[in-house]
Amino acid sequence: MSSRRDFFKHLGLAGGAVASASVSPVALAALPELVSMDTADTAPPLLAPTGRPYHPVVTLNGWTLPWRMNNGVKEFHLVAEPVVREIAPGMKAHLWGYNGQSPGPTIEVVEGDRVRIFVTNRLPEHTTIHWHGQRLPNGMDGVGGLTQPQIPAGKTYVYDFVARRPGTFMYHPHADEMVQMAMGMMGFWVTHPKEHHPFIDAVDRDFCFLLATYDIDPGSYTPKVHTMLDFNLFTFNSRVFPGIDSLNVRQNDRVRIRMGNLSMTSHPIHLHGHEFVVTGTDGGPVPKAARWPEVTTDVAVGQMRQIEFVAEAEGDWAFHCHKSHHTMNAMGHDVPTMIGVDQRGVAKQINDLIPEYMAMGERGMADMGAMEMPIPDNTLPMMGGQGPFGSVEMGGMFTVVKVRRHQKPGDYLNPGWYGHPAGSRAYEWTVPMAEPPRASTQGGQSMPAQGKPQLPEVNVRKPGGHAGH
Repeated sequence: MSSRRDFFKHLGLAGGAVASASVSPVALAALPELVSMDTADTAPPLLAPTGRPYHPVVTLNGWTLPWRMNNGVKEFHLVAEPVVREIAPGMKAHLWGYNGQSPGPTIEVVEGDRVRIFVTNRLPEHTTIHWHGQRLPNGMDGVGGLTQPQIPAGKTYVYDFVARRPGTFMYHPHADEMVQMAMGMMGFWVTHPKEHHPFIDAVDRDFCFLLATYDIDPGSYTPKVHTMLDFNLFTFNSRVFPGIDSLNVRQNDRVRIRMGNLSMTSHPIHLHGHEFVVTGTDGGPVPKAARWPEVTTDVAVGQMRQIEFVAEAEGDWAFHCHKSHHTMNAMGHDVPTMIGVDQRGVAKQINDLIPEYMAMGERGMADMGAMEMPIPDNTLPMMGGQGPFGSVEMGGMFTVVKVRRHQKPGDYLNPGWYGHPAGSRAYEWTVPMAEPPRASTQGGQSMPAQGKPQLPEVNVRKPGGHAGH
């Protein structure tokens, strides 16, 4: 994290940012400190140095924005600007974001806090910020042209309101949304309860991240902003597996995970090894009588879902979107299906001209996870990431919840791969298999067979190169 102190005696000085006319320069004698982040690592929780205490969140592959107290008001400084985001090691994207990253930093406050957010625009066009889900004065809602003028390039506007209700929210532009959100402009907001809430339980670990999608051609750096459906990178906080950090918890911790979706499609998020309940939405905490156990919850466009579970089972548990294309990287959408097609003769002829050519897809796509195929610079393989037993064959919206009995309270460091106790892992069966019995009739009493059973009309290539019916 890097910081730069840009304090000015007067907001109108050359080189400084310019406040909106609706805020008194006398009351706001200087901009808050500008803090930016230049790494994609998961930062430790930010303990409140001033103001009301709270249990902080941990932003997956992100961080929480510091603030200053000014006469009882929490003041933050957000800068909208072009950024370079590492999507995973080996690939970077030229995005737009806030304070050096996309998504921008998480903002954490406490219910009842008065907050003042300075927003400096360093984009090449105007922008605004909408505080998604917040109860606030209409003029602070951030819809350009409707509730405020657009923030011109090079100017600073100020948003000033009270965080009225606890919950999980987001922030994003309401100006040239198709471009600005496709370029990565978004961030998380958490309002903690000021006192015990009947629907909000204390937790040991509290994680948050945003779901976003990008369309970036292999070898290029900038997203295509006009894409509506055919995205090829599906991200947790603008990171794809294997670049997404794991969620590291202590066994029997009560864990909360907050997920906001600002992509163009829904994402059914699935947790292995545990059941959870949905305890909150962007509308607020869910009454306990309205909850039910789940292992997958769908996070629709513009929604937030907050899940909680007790991490009872040790191990490395997959946590991912259950749309299979969303756990792939750099997906192509016009690739023909070659399963069962014998390419051996064709591949040999092509090898005479192109020695490095490899036939792909006739046995499925799993081989690609282990192949080291040449790819363009600044591109990721579709499936990547090595686990303790080889390629995990995943990408995109995939990570691991690591549950360990020896993980110390408050320790978020990666404990490494899980060591399975003897006899608790799947193993190879070496006893010869009996030939399966074949059905001699078709149908049953209600649908008796009509003549001799017909063989299928296709030949299927089986392992070992033999064809059979």
